[in-house]
Amino acid sequence: MKKLPFIIAIVLLAACQTSTDKTKMQTSENPFDQEWDTPFEVPPFHEIKDEHYMPAFKKGMEENLAEIEAIVNNPEAPTFANTLEELERSGKLLTKVQRVFYNLTGSNTNPKLQELQRELSPLLSAHRDKIVLNEELFNRVETIWQARENLDLSGEQRKLLEDTRKRFVRSGALLNEEQKAQISEINSEISELTTGFGQNLLAETNGFELILDKEDLEGLSDGIIAAAAETATQKMEKAETDEEKAKYKDKYVFTPHRSSMYPFLTQSNRRDLREQLYTAYVQRGDNDNETDNKEIAAKIAKLRAERAQLMGYETHAHFVLEERMLKTPEEVYDLLLQLWKPALERAKVEVADMQAVVNKEGHNFKIAAWDWWQYSEKVRKAKYDLDEAALKPYLSLDNVLKGVFETTNKLWGLTFTELFDINVYHPDARVWEVKDKDGSHLGIFIGDYFTRSNKRGGAWMSSFKGQSNLDGQERPVVVNVCNFPAPVGDAPSLLSFENVTTLFHEFGHAMHGVLTNVTYGSMSGTSGPRDFTEFPAQILEHWAGEPEILKSFATHYQTGEVIPDDLIDKLLKAAKFNQGFANTEYLAASLLDMDWHTIRAEEDVKDADAFEEASLAKIGLINEIAPRYRSTYFAHIFAGGYAAGYYSYVHSAVLDSDGFEAFKETGDVFNPELAAKLRTHVYEKGSTEEAMELYKNFRGRQPKIDALLKVRGLDGSTD
Repeated sequence: MKKLPFIIAIVLLAACQTSTDKTKMQTSENPFDQEWDTPFEVPPFHEIKDEHYMPAFKKGMEENLAEIEAIVNNPEAPTFANTLEELERSGKLLTKVQRVFYNLTGSNTNPKLQELQRELSPLLSAHRDKIVLNEELFNRVETIWQARENLDLSGEQRKLLEDTRKRFVRSGALLNEEQKAQISEINSEISELTTGFGQNLLAETNGFELILDKEDLEGLSDGIIAAAAETATQKMEKAETDEEKAKYKDKYVFTPHRSSMYPFLTQSNRRDLREQLYTAYVQRGDNDNETDNKEIAAKIAKLRAERAQLMGYETHAHFVLEERMLKTPEEVYDLLLQLWKPALERAKVEVADMQAVVNKEGHNFKIAAWDWWQYSEKVRKAKYDLDEAALKPYLSLDNVLKGVFETTNKLWGLTFTELFDINVYHPDARVWEVKDKDGSHLGIFIGDYFTRSNKRGGAWMSSFKGQSNLDGQERPVVVNVCNFPAPVGDAPSLLSFENVTTLFHEFGHAMHGVLTNVTYGSMSGTSGPRDFTEFPAQILEHWAGEPEILKSFATHYQTGEVIPDDLIDKLLKAAKFNQGFANTEYLAASLLDMDWHTIRAEEDVKDADAFEEASLAKIGLINEIAPRYRSTYFAHIFAGGYAAGYYSYVHSAVLDSDGFEAFKETGDVFNPELAAKLRTHVYEKGSTEEAMELYKNFRGRQPKIDALLKVRGLDGSTD
């Protein structure tokens, strides 16, 4: 996501506050009005109340507009310093409150914050438009742009000038007044709709519970049963009436959160209950109730198409891709379809393998979508003798954190010291100081790992404080938010290997945010094109499966035994297993995203379900697989920043597979020369150079798809 202090890009962040710090704030004052005299300038969460946000937002917007007026009314001729750099400095209060607020609405929300979010969406949209559609401000930027060849600008300054002008133009700066008014109206409506989509999805996810008796638990392990009992206990404790409490007494609760659902789908022998839970998951937002998202999704897509047409683009996808590494919808479709055919063929083989197990067991049903997790696990055990339940005891959360810390230490000499005197926004959150190999401070890393009902689904990285060297050295505070299973009883949080790769992935984003070292904050960290910024996250996933790394951290939480070599060998041999399913569900969602965002302004989608069905039928998606995200819960594209960009994960996978292959070619996955290049040309650079140039500076050439096909077993090789 672009970090634009003056355009006010909405980001998700989190932060913390020491319980022993000596602040200058009084409880009667608004904490956002004060300088935060706290360690690393983290927010004083014990001081911030819900009622502080709206006054701070309003004051922040007022100050921001006053700063813009000062730039516009500067009697001196426009210069890079008095225009571009002053834009970089503007909006500090608004950014300050916005970062705290939007992290909490994602990770620790409540009804009051949700109400504020709905109220703020159109206000912030209008505020942004007042800046990016300010003709006098754009004229100053344009004057500098026209004179750029005669200015003594550094490469970073020239890129900032180019990006800033482009953002104004792509926001409608060259349109007439009537068109600008239309753009503002569309922006406001989209903002409200995307907020509603996200809040509906959270309500739908929390709105279904599979409440079971003991006799319904056949096949489930003790750990899964204990977690379901703990969920029931927590719900009983929160219940307000005796009737509600009785509903959960001596019961077991499963929910559509993946950390609850996937273990149940894998282990439960009750096919009817598997179907019930899975159906609740895939029907989220599609239940013809007050939280239904079908109409909202269609409206958002149409409004985006109308806005693109006003801007002179064929579709929203054409508009978005102009700023990406892949420049046209045709290029995106070509990439996705290169993988689609081999992935679908592999998926069909996987269905046949599972059906053979069903038949061997003497059942007479045909494999359905809700059977996939259980029967793919049975096939995996048969093929590789790999039991996920046997692997998890070695993969406690603390062990995996140790592993990812050691990985970045070996690559770049980073060290992580946990801080226990920080007052965080939720008891689950933990805080570490990150130092460079010379002992200097690099940033603060916050981890918030466990599922809870007031946290949106998925996993993400964001920041409380950005990095900038414009007015002295400002180092960042970054956060990873995940949805892993919480500890149960005396046992720690035990992760699946998929959870492990997710943790490494988000940590890669975090290190992109921590290692960044640029002059201008709007260009720092993850500010580059979406189909590149997944690369620094995804390449780190490769180290998670390296035997050297696994043996350094994967120890049994009860016995202390190091993970056996034969278990590592089974894990690695099974790495390409189920790739038909994994790739097909992802590619189907990516193609669905592109279909939604290549509709034209004159098209009017009346039925989102029919649109989705036609999209999936066109590519021949089999009934046994649903797209990773159906339209009604596709928050990435309808409540996030991935519209016409969900393909980015696979494009970045081309980069990360090719990039990690460079390490493998040297025979040393911690090759110091390559590690230094990766840090210097990727993690430190933000968006100060074109993404392809950054990759080529690291790799020495453009990326090739061959390594990705090999890694995913889609090159014709077998498991």
